[in-house]
Amino acid sequence: MNLGDFEKKIGYTFKNKDLLQTALTHSSYANEVKEKRCENNERLEFLGDAVLGIIAAEYLYFHNSHVPEGELTRLRAMMVCEKSLHEFAVQIDLGQYMRLGHGEENTGGRQRPSILADAFEAVVAAVYIDGGLEAARKHVTFFADRFFSSHIKSSIKDYKTALQEIVQKNHSERLEYVLAAEKGPDHDKEFVVEVHLNSNIIGQGSGGSKKEAEQMAAKEALSLMGQ
Repeated sequence: MNLGDFEKKIGYTFKNKDLLQTALTHSSYANEVKEKRCENNERLEFLGDAVLGIIAAEYLYFHNSHVPEGELTRLRAMMVCEKSLHEFAVQIDLGQYMRLGHGEENTGGRQRPSILADAFEAVVAAVYIDGGLEAARKHVTFFADRFFSSHIKSSIKDYKTALQEIVQKNHSERLEYVLAAEKGPDHDKEFVVEVHLNSNIIGQGSGGSKKEAEQMAAKEALSLMGQ
């Protein structure tokens, strides 16, 4: 196992190589090593889960100032779930650098989502211990940038479309987005938009652009409709 190659993949060089080796050690391997004490990655996984959660929350808070709390919670949960962590691990070929017991090795452990997701969390913790929060933040942000850019775009795009699909079932209904307010200086505008159904206000939203405010208004309207 070439730790140097893995360090290049993640863009971080460890001062304490033992930390990285522990992060990549599955319990099945540690249990098979009888001649010396060998620590597995479970404790690091525990810490990594917490570090990953705070960095993901921080990223969402500062990069999406107009996204409501409920949506932030949903997006964070999406990023730190096993499916997403497994995908991140695959992106850096984490499986090929792990130390596995013979049983796990022979039954596809290097590709198993649960093992890879746990190891990804352990690596986050190892980076955090070795280099501090800033190093861990840099490591996680590499994945967060691409993950959230695609998921936020797709979730935002759906609100107006979903509302329109509901309303157009009745051809007599008319949907209209109305700019209700415009606040702040030119470089930091906040727009408030109301969505009207036959002149009745059914939702209101705010955002850094009119389009974003319209999406948030549509989201509120959908929520009030129980969607």
